[in-house]
Amino acid sequence: QVQLKESGGGWVQAGGSLRLSCAASGSRLDINDMGWYRQAPGLQRELVASITRSGIIYLIDSVKGRFTLSRDNAENTVYLQMNSLKPEDTAVYYCYNQGAYGSLDMGRGTQVTVSS
Repeated sequence: QVQLKESGGGWVQAGGSLRLSCAASGSRLDINDMGWYRQAPGLQRELVASITRSGIIYLIDSVKGRFTLSRDNAENTVYLQMNSLKPEDTAVYYCYNQGAYGSLDMGRGTQVTVSS
């Protein structure tokens, strides 16, 4: 099992920026595709961004041009740089790791609040 430690959430005004970090620990062989889900009150959890070990990135359309996802394989850490934040980005953001054989590890979540 991979443990995930998230940091970097908080409160920001619309147009501001936040950077989320997620450090994975455990067997390096189990650390594979990583990224972030988010869940806003009353809504389903949605995949925001993902990155493979080789650096292939997926971003949901609503954050393209505003969010950047990067990864440091040596540190087993992923970073989500969120710029031009909007109130609709308000959610709990969960880091995840999907192992090579399909296992899914989730972090505890970090709150991001964007005020208008």
